[in-house]
Amino acid sequence: MGERPGPSIYSIAAHRGFADALVAGLVPRYRDDTLGLAKLTLLLPSTRAVRTVTEAFIRHYGAEGRKGMLMPRMAVVGDLDLDETLGALLDPLGATDIPPPVDPTKRWLRLAEILRDEMGDDAPGSATVLRLARDIAATMDRLLVEDIGPEALLKDAVLDLLGDLSGHWQNGLHLFARVQTRWLAELKTLGALDAASRRNRLFDYAAKRWKETPPKTPIVAAGVTSASPALARMLRVVAELPEGAVILPDFDVSMQESVWEELGAAGDDEGERDTPFERGDAITHPQYHLKLLLNRMGIAREEVRPWHRKGMMAASPDRTHAISNLFLPPEASKGWAQLPAEKRRLAGLRILETANPEEEAQAIALLVRQAIAEPEKRVAVVTPDRGLARRIVQHLRRWNLEADDSAGQPLSQTPAGRLFLLLAEVMAEGAAPVPLMALLEHPLVRFGQDRGAWLKQARALELELRGPRPAPGLEPMGEIAEEAGVTEWWAEAHAILDPIMVNAGPVKLSDILNDFADAGEKLCGDALWSREDGRALSAFIEDLRLTAEDVGTSIDAADCHTVLREAMEMVAVRPPYGGHPRVAIYGLLESRMSRADLVICGGMNEGSWPATPATDPLLAPPVLRALGVPGADFRIGLSAHDLAAALGAPEVVLSRAERDISGPAIPSRFLLRVKALLGQDLAARHTETVMLAVAKAIDTTEPAPDYARPEPTPTAQQRLQRISVTALDRLRSDPYQFYASNILRLSDLDTLDAEPSAAWRGTAAHEILEEWHKSGRPMAEVAGEVLQQMNAHPLMRALWQPRLMKALEWVEDTIAGFDGRKPALFEEWGEVTFQGVHIFGKVDRIDTLSDGTLAIVDYKTGGPPTGKEVEAGFALQLGTIGLMAEAGGFEKLTGTATRFEYWSLAKNDKSDTGFGYIATPVLEGNKRSGIPPEDFLPQAREYLEGALDTWILGDAPFTARLNPDAKVYATYDQLMRLDEWMGREE
Repeated sequence: MGERPGPSIYSIAAHRGFADALVAGLVPRYRDDTLGLAKLTLLLPSTRAVRTVTEAFIRHYGAEGRKGMLMPRMAVVGDLDLDETLGALLDPLGATDIPPPVDPTKRWLRLAEILRDEMGDDAPGSATVLRLARDIAATMDRLLVEDIGPEALLKDAVLDLLGDLSGHWQNGLHLFARVQTRWLAELKTLGALDAASRRNRLFDYAAKRWKETPPKTPIVAAGVTSASPALARMLRVVAELPEGAVILPDFDVSMQESVWEELGAAGDDEGERDTPFERGDAITHPQYHLKLLLNRMGIAREEVRPWHRKGMMAASPDRTHAISNLFLPPEASKGWAQLPAEKRRLAGLRILETANPEEEAQAIALLVRQAIAEPEKRVAVVTPDRGLARRIVQHLRRWNLEADDSAGQPLSQTPAGRLFLLLAEVMAEGAAPVPLMALLEHPLVRFGQDRGAWLKQARALELELRGPRPAPGLEPMGEIAEEAGVTEWWAEAHAILDPIMVNAGPVKLSDILNDFADAGEKLCGDALWSREDGRALSAFIEDLRLTAEDVGTSIDAADCHTVLREAMEMVAVRPPYGGHPRVAIYGLLESRMSRADLVICGGMNEGSWPATPATDPLLAPPVLRALGVPGADFRIGLSAHDLAAALGAPEVVLSRAERDISGPAIPSRFLLRVKALLGQDLAARHTETVMLAVAKAIDTTEPAPDYARPEPTPTAQQRLQRISVTALDRLRSDPYQFYASNILRLSDLDTLDAEPSAAWRGTAAHEILEEWHKSGRPMAEVAGEVLQQMNAHPLMRALWQPRLMKALEWVEDTIAGFDGRKPALFEEWGEVTFQGVHIFGKVDRIDTLSDGTLAIVDYKTGGPPTGKEVEAGFALQLGTIGLMAEAGGFEKLTGTATRFEYWSLAKNDKSDTGFGYIATPVLEGNKRSGIPPEDFLPQAREYLEGALDTWILGDAPFTARLNPDAKVYATYDQLMRLDEWMGREE
């Protein structure tokens, strides 16, 4: 890096390894025998880059055998993301007259207040307003980074577009302009600046000062690729300092001039262009943003020189020409057909294509495991897909390999963040069962020795809560807790949660955050705050609480969960150090400047790498282009540059899954270019097949033997059961279901917040009818009282109760129209003994007919059994009840049953109320199936005695699905492993 005229600007090729090559060149040039590198100021793009370069210095000193050396001062000056705050590190330069930056949280909340005021009665809910405020803040930053002030919105180039824009774009532009004007006026009153504006002023201040008074110590800007105008001006000054230099990553110094020109204007506003960006600009090219930076620095590409050193893990330069050709713009890529073999060589690159993300993660984990078996070999997995990264981390634990995902995960997905959101969800949904039990059973709750006792009580409440949602609020839970036998425990939980149960409507955000924090701490103690996610949550709450209190922010209680979740998703929680020293998992931002012997690029699908460009919600693309802002596809070029850097590693694997959670996935355009460049023959040779086969086979075991149809044979003592009349139907239709429910005593559990099941609706209808029959009160009054006692949720009642009432009205009208027939027995239990076996059951209703005989009635909320089911003996309930009535099984009534009826409450167009009809299982009228009336009870007795002789008193096995045509529930299909033997039975 000798003295040469002109600016000192260099490029480190991808294959050299940026951080290691940078250090290899800086140390001999700037090292001082006494002070080491302490005089050097190194300007880097991000805090992650500082860590990467620090590690490169350590490796370099270790390879030289040095015990240590004073490091350079490393300052973060900017990167491609607007979240990186650079102003504070430049304040010591003396820029005291530059106003301080406004707090970003305060700006967000104040913009929301301005928006709500501007939109007036048309303002949406608080969650939507806060989301729109965040979008406006991002758009403002995007313009400020480009040195575009609000006056630019009044330029002729913008005003001329208004007539061509659709209505919503015009409204968005006007709203943005009004909000920005009011915000800037507020900033002036506060004596503050937006963070982006302050950074620009700091850059301009530093450039002015360094140009007027060049520093006596060297300054080197390395890896900075942000093309913001203010930063570009400062970098130009750094490049012209006597001991200054700018070092770019992966700038293609060998690119042909015709290709360089095809990239487009790239911010060059010289000539007769309306805007510095043209429609035809190749903004998705990996070199486009570097051309934009050079144009804004005022430096020709010929002035960029190759860096004179290479890193410790430098790869062969053979791949350099292929990488350059890989991303050629459209016209230049026509030359692929004539490319010689040496210019399409991608030795050391493999392509891994799997069926799904799980298989992809397994194969990548195997590649990592294979690589670290080689001493000192380092592996980096680079993927923008955080779900894939988490899968890889879990798979690596198979070999006790802990790998840190340096991109972290959103605070909302961490244990502490999730608990805080559950508190908001419990409040917003009125203590609905799912969020309530998820909160009370959260892993952080009672994190200590008494957690077991707490969980025992919580699970008892959960069992009682299963089924349809009860009425909202904590009060109805008291009765449920009493039924579960956890009254004292619930009193403690109720006292903790009661302060957060606010009524619907606006609430002060600061107050509700205080209440959530108090409730969370009472539930979890110090465990809520003790880990890295807890510390991030504490900082998040404190910042938002204090700012919301200062601004006076109020939100709808129902929107609280949404607001907090979206805010938490902006906070990344990174793991503490302690993972495997030679394994790293990076996002795209974190991977920049990093280096490894093997780089695995995962998630190479469209929408992931590159990500789908997001259109600005307020400013139309033509408006942004007229303002001089790069288009939405600009970030595709950055993703391409990240891939080009990764391709410089000694070994590279490009990985994708053919399907993702939403269906078939489209391969990344970059991966398709790699395949096209290689050609069909070479692509086949570069395909990774070994690890794919191992990934498919790693969990494969010997095939399990065929599972036979279950035929359990319990002992005679186990068979002798007290049997209900409904269980007799199961015994004949599917003996295994009887065995599972009556002998094994296994019952189906409802889910939490379940839809009202047929059984639940039947229970409700039967209780209403029983109370109505016995009390004689109006049906509507009885129904409302019963449903209230069952804690039925208002929404469920609103949807189902009107249908039920129409059906019950039909019952009431039908009974009122009886002539000579009178209901005599309602919801009465009876018991009788047949062949020494106790049979019991509850009759819905028994009527006395005019001739003194009985009519057996069974209420159904759905459809009744068909005649064929009755003929086959799979629906014996009415017949068995009739036999019980004849045998004196009911204390209050005995007689001969001659009528058997199902009263269905289902929809019926022929009913006056639209619901309800009567069906009979006997063969009468124009029915084609059923049992003749005179044979009904004898046939029922024959079926009953046969079932008792075969399974209860006999030794026949309880065969699963003995009658495949019988209508049975699927409750025990998993227990009987139905799918494993159905269709193979003899």
